[in-house]
Amino acid sequence: MISLIISTIVFFLAYFLLHQYLENRGLERGKARTLIVMTIASFIAYGAMALVDHFAGEPSLIDSVTKLEQQNDSL
Repeated sequence: MISLIISTIVFFLAYFLLHQYLENRGLERGKARTLIVMTIASFIAYGAMALVDHFAGEPSLIDSVTKLEQQNDSL
């Protein structure tokens, strides 16, 4: 649950900072810029969520898939 809260905060922070950065660089407003900012902010938030999960000791999605594959192989 903490990873969801932190990744949400990181998303909005990254969105704001990227928006300001591109605004200062002179990139014109539009759908393309918004899509770029949201995509990059999503990747940053996903990375923050993965870091929180890693340090909290929770299994990652890859670990869960690997365990499921091992269980299916043993059947």
